[in-house]
Amino acid sequence: MPERELPVSFSSFVISLAGSAMVQLGEAADPGTGKRSRDLGLARNTIDLLGVLKEKTAGNLDDEERRLLDSVLYECRTKFIEASKA
Repeated sequence: MPERELPVSFSSFVISLAGSAMVQLGEAADPGTGKRSRDLGLARNTIDLLGVLKEKTAGNLDDEERRLLDSVLYECRTKFIEASKA
């Protein structure tokens, strides 16, 4: 059965990056392998990319997009700090 494709949008892009960060943080299994592993360096890069996205889109997002990006960044940064202490 073919996978359903989500429409490409700013929100789906942000969610995709956040999902990648969660896999890199070991919070979610890698969809390709089904296994969890942690790569904090790669996770930091992905989270930093979300931060750059926030800076570069400031003033150009609607309220929903802004809230999503803020929420995702907060969650990813919090999980990164927790993983760094472990």
